[in-house]
Amino acid sequence: MPQRRYAEVTADPREQASLLANADPGITRSKPPTGSKGAEHALTPRQAIKAYPMAIFWTLAVSMTVIMEGYDTILIGNFFAYPTFAEKYGQKIDKHGHHQLSAPWQATLSNMAGIGSFFGVLLNGHLVDLFGQKRVIIGALCALSCFVFMTFFAPTIQVLAAGEFLCGLPWGVFASSAPAYASEVLPLSLRVYLTSYTNMCFIIGQLIAAGILATLVSRTDEWAFRIPFAIQWVWPAFLIPLLCFAPESPWHLVRKGEIKKAELSLRRLRSSQDDVDVKSTLATIIRTDALEKRITAGTSYWDCFRGVERRRTEIACMAFAGQMFSGLAFAYNSTYFFQQVGLTPAQTYRLNIGGTGLALLGTLVSWFTLMPYFGRRRIFLWGMFTLFLIQYFIGILNIWTDNDAVAMFQAVMTLVWTFVFQLSIGQLGWALPAEVGSTRLRQRTVCLARNTYYIAFVIAQTLQPFFMNPTQWNMKGYTGFFWGTTALLTFIWAYFRLPETKNRTYEELDWLFAKGTATRKFESTKVDVFGHDEECNPGPSFNDVEEEDVHLGTGNG
Repeated sequence: MPQRRYAEVTADPREQASLLANADPGITRSKPPTGSKGAEHALTPRQAIKAYPMAIFWTLAVSMTVIMEGYDTILIGNFFAYPTFAEKYGQKIDKHGHHQLSAPWQATLSNMAGIGSFFGVLLNGHLVDLFGQKRVIIGALCALSCFVFMTFFAPTIQVLAAGEFLCGLPWGVFASSAPAYASEVLPLSLRVYLTSYTNMCFIIGQLIAAGILATLVSRTDEWAFRIPFAIQWVWPAFLIPLLCFAPESPWHLVRKGEIKKAELSLRRLRSSQDDVDVKSTLATIIRTDALEKRITAGTSYWDCFRGVERRRTEIACMAFAGQMFSGLAFAYNSTYFFQQVGLTPAQTYRLNIGGTGLALLGTLVSWFTLMPYFGRRRIFLWGMFTLFLIQYFIGILNIWTDNDAVAMFQAVMTLVWTFVFQLSIGQLGWALPAEVGSTRLRQRTVCLARNTYYIAFVIAQTLQPFFMNPTQWNMKGYTGFFWGTTALLTFIWAYFRLPETKNRTYEELDWLFAKGTATRKFESTKVDVFGHDEECNPGPSFNDVEEEDVHLGTGNG
């Protein structure tokens, strides 16, 4: 067969209306290998756990890198209400005699890690394409071990801000690599659980930070905030040697033409299975990669905005940024809000631990009561609408905020918001970007989605101190009206633009996006990738396609 069938398409992307329209009819309509796509649909979560134990183990290990970002996000925000930290780095004293960081410096410190993560994510899209997930993650862990020295020893707030920026670079790598790696090594039935497990790692990091902060809040020396910084050295110490033994993503190896290594990686990810299962999985990866080449002239960031990929990128970006638009900066782990409505530091940090515990509970409840029975779209819509209602309710209650009981009730409502968030948006913000991007552009799609989140994060963290700071706008609970409105607008977007991806293989998603399937018809549309309902020349068999691809790819293996 001529090799030109797999050459990258360089025509105007506007002419590449869909993957199927440009693919060779013999490829799209030939018979799939036995046990590939059908077996993936038939595999239950319990069966998948037995079949892919090492894939689960390595996904859990890689996702643990995100604990560090979750740990720091709650650390800096909560330090604003931390007496010793405010005394060391604060610029003024409020009417209650408490040291305060100015709103501009609060915004700066809140944003520096996010800005660093933005550039880390952007860089990661290129590095992973060159070196693969494994080597990039290990390199980022080594870099983080060095950058933590700046935050630990920071003598001034300026040095602390610079250290936060540098630490953000590897955190951006972890946040964009963990869900992409999970989506590439796991079977369909486990995909949503372990891509969203990244979110649980985020919560675990926050829970660890909340516990440490509550334990050290009574200290009156600088170790009260330096010890939490020092604890960040713990994760690289055991993750670096562990991840040296992790297998590389088989999808990345296929994209690099290293077919033999991809097969070896698949064998390491599975339990003892017969040769046919591994071969058919490898063949499906090769075939999907070959099909996706038909609409992508390359694998650059620009290609994420061309042709059919534009819609997929939009969905991924909005799903991730939707976490911030839902009111995350206001209602999630809002110890500074608790302080401004009059709660004591002890009450503030006890509520903070309770809120983080509820977040973890919400994740587990979602896994066992929502994810198995309801689609991603339905959970996202109902979750976002509920978050909108809760924040408007908090805003209304602010009319009576001088009443201590009402102030406490506002604080409790933020905990309810946290629970609902982790039932829905918190999970899907991580899972959807890893699902909707095409396999060849998945890493860059996840990177763009995460960076959209970081842009929203920087905007939100810039506004939030001004909303809450008593020397600025001092809106307190009325801030709920602003973030409730952004949640409502995101709900409207999702109703018209967010499709259902539950129980869809990557090949089926390619087909649905390529056909321009309407958003609300994704769930009900019967996918016929191989065109069994059309009369056509069947063309070469799938095995022919597989053999040619393997032959073409082994040159680099």
